[in-house]
Amino acid sequence: MANVSHTRGDITSHPDVSEMQARYARMLGGRDVALVDGPVFLLGLYCAVSPWILHYTTSQPALVPHNLIVGIAIGLLALGFTRAPERMYGLSWAMSALGVWMIVSPWIVGSNPDKGVILNNVIIGGLAVLMGLVCAGTAARSTPKP
Repeated sequence: MANVSHTRGDITSHPDVSEMQARYARMLGGRDVALVDGPVFLLGLYCAVSPWILHYTTSQPALVPHNLIVGIAIGLLALGFTRAPERMYGLSWAMSALGVWMIVSPWIVGSNPDKGVILNNVIIGGLAVLMGLVCAGTAARSTPKP
């Protein structure tokens, strides 16, 4: 059996060390907000099904497809953040915009919304704005400066 313990050394002398470091940095690029991707997806999922969970499909019929579409959009943003973070984190501002829209939508899309509908959409919207700002801030911080 060969004794390889004495051959271990510092990798800095490897001829491809700069290429390996660059590849490692590319692979980890944008993963600072990996903990936000899951909650963003769950928020989109909840937004999409919230009319059925809170039973306002009959009292606010216009908000049903609205919340479904906005929830799907938030969920797709989360999947994009997970799949291609270096390309998608520029769209984190769009998630914040969707959050602001969710906050005001009960009065614009709905008709005489009750307290539960308002509270539901304001909480979803506030969380979307907050998560969008976290994603945008982290993306701005992790983007290499020229």
